[in-house]
Order: sequence, then structure tokens, then C-alpha cells
Amino acid sequence: MGEMMDVEVGDHKAMRRRAIVDAAIEIFAERGFHSARVSDIASAAGVADGTIYLYFRSKDDILITIFEEKMAEMIRWMQDALAPCNHWEERLRVFSTKHLDVVEQNPSLASVLQVELRLSNKFMKEYVPRRLQAYLDLVGDILIEGQKLGQIRADVNPVIVRRALFGALDEIAMQWVLSDRRYTLVDTARQVAEVFISGLRVEGRG
Repeated sequence: MGEMMDVEVGDHKAMRRRAIVDAAIEIFAERGFHSARVSDIASAAGVADGTIYLYFRSKDDILITIFEEKMAEMIRWMQDALAPCNHWEERLRVFSTKHLDVVEQNPSLASVLQVELRLSNKFMKEYVPRRLQAYLDLVGDILIEGQKLGQIRADVNPVIVRRALFGALDEIAMQWVLSDRRYTLVDTARQVAEVFISGLRVEGRG
């Protein structure tokens, strides 16, 4: 009986924590990180103001948690999307389209990660984004594999290219978030992928 109660309590805490995180995403996206108050998040999550501090140290802590947890989800989603792909070109196309598709399907989250996250001094100055590094490694692995097969130019640096690709997708996502969002990102993602593929491909090989 005691173990069952512990599980129920644990599940309840996890659900409450999830409710706080989900509420924070909507509040940050709607009101902006600096304008949002902890009490706003608590109200949206249906909990008392003090309850927030049982799970998070500060508003910055909530924001960083959103980044960590959503990036972990992104890594899992991307790994699943890339798994069926048998060729580096296909994998690069899938990475680009999946990345921007997640942005388009989750506008509030995109607003938080693309805009509000950069407004946190703690994130920009103190936080080490290991999740982002792991996400970039997915691109790096694609490039290294292509080079080993002799299909990607040997003179390109995977570290530079993965940053360049992510930077291009990140800039497109940022502009989409800041615009009226009336256009689809899928075609844009494909164009970005094709530009990189054309520049990386060894002439005469695919």
C-alpha cells in the first residue's frame, strides 16, 4: 500500500510540474519573459504561487527547464525521424524539414525558444547548453558518415557545417516567429537542405 501511495504522489507531482511548464510556455509566449510574473504562471497552471517554488528556483529556472526538456524531446523526435533514412542526403533533408515542422506545429514553444530564451541573462551567460550540443551532433554524425563513404567533400569541416545549417534554420525560424506566420516552412526547409547538399556533395557522387 505504501509503495502504491508513493507512486501516486510521484505521478501527481510529475503532472503538476508538467502543468507548470506548459503554462509557462504559454505565458512567456503571450506576455514575454520579462513581463511575465510567477503569479501569472501559477494562475494558468491552477496552482498557488508558492507551489511554483517547490519545483523551480526562479523564473529563469523555469525557462531553462523548458529548453532542456523540449530539446530532449526534439532529440528523440529527430532520432526517430532519421532512423529509417539510408542516405546522408535524405537524412539532411529530413533533419531540416523536421526541425522547421516542429517550429511550425508549436508556435508558442517556438516563440519561447527563439525569442524569449535570449532575454534571460542566466541562460546567455551562465548556462552550458549541452542539449543543443547533442542536437548538433546529430547533424555532425550525418556529415561524418557521408565523408567516410566518400560522398561528402573531405575538405569541409563537420563542426562548421553543422553550425551553419543550424544557424540557417534558426534564423528562418526566428523570422517566422516574428512575422505573421502565414506561410509554411516545409518548402523553405527543403530549399535550405538542397543548398547545403549541393555544396557538400562530391562531384559525380551522391
